[in-house]
Amino acid sequence: MFDALLLEKTEAGFQAGVRSLDESRLPDGDVLLKVEHSTINYKDALAITNAGPVVRAWPMVAGIDGAGTVLESSHPAWKAGDRVIHNGWGVGETRWGCLAQKARLVGDGLVRLPEAFNTRQAMAIGTAGYTAMLCVLALERHGITPGSGDVLVTGATGGVGSVATALLSRRGYAVTGSTGKAREADYLKRLGARQVIDRAELSTPGKPLQKERWAAVVDAVGSQTLVNALAQTRYGGVVAACGLAGGADLPGTVMPFILRGVTLAGVDSVMAPIAVRRTAWERLARDLDPRSLELMTEEVALDGAIDRAEALMAGRVRGRIVIKVGG
Repeated sequence: MFDALLLEKTEAGFQAGVRSLDESRLPDGDVLLKVEHSTINYKDALAITNAGPVVRAWPMVAGIDGAGTVLESSHPAWKAGDRVIHNGWGVGETRWGCLAQKARLVGDGLVRLPEAFNTRQAMAIGTAGYTAMLCVLALERHGITPGSGDVLVTGATGGVGSVATALLSRRGYAVTGSTGKAREADYLKRLGARQVIDRAELSTPGKPLQKERWAAVVDAVGSQTLVNALAQTRYGGVVAACGLAGGADLPGTVMPFILRGVTLAGVDSVMAPIAVRRTAWERLARDLDPRSLELMTEEVALDGAIDRAEALMAGRVRGRIVIKVGG
């Protein structure tokens, strides 16, 4: 038996709670993982609170991320005792996830835990931080350097935004963080942001082309915020779009693309190839200051996951939430 955060739809409606489950109920897979830490990303919060259509098979064990020790493996790359990370691949959506003491996973989707991190730190990064690293890599692929100019990070106090701010500032970029939480300005500056602006500057409709401000943007918000960020990006700049916390629509024009040569780089973390994942985690191990990671992290037990998911959806969370699942 093992404990897991189970999401169910019954005649009584949606239910979420920590349940004791038999190992025989785990799905097929070639790696059995003892999960030590998991986390709550925005997608997890949507699923746990039933605020969005994330879960597509019922019942579902929540948790798109997990880190721990391999207990059993029939996969040639992994053996008992290996320390690994799992991110995405539909886990917690179509396949039982990692907010559980045990998870049966597909070995092809695992990444070896870098020596620089323990499982708690890996889940303090989680999909949110790994996505932030993918955004940084996208900016670099398009030629953005610290000398290119100011970089805007939207939703800066969130998981993606916090890690992106820490990563970029440590690499020498001049980061401006956008947030609706004025009280968290000091937090963002401690992560390395040079400036903090109110998200209201970006959340209402504006001109198709606005004053050129940003050499690059990391956007986790979408909708009108992304449209304004594009309209303010300098000639030849790059916007890495990875989220939709503010909406999935894009109510803008093609003007930034055809008159300023702006690049909109889409960033997907769920199905990213394994080679890309390895590169991202190698860079995280090298580029992310553990002190910044600790600054943005809170840890709770598995039975506190629902409360923190609700808090995240209500905008009462900054940074990252780690869930201690097992020892």
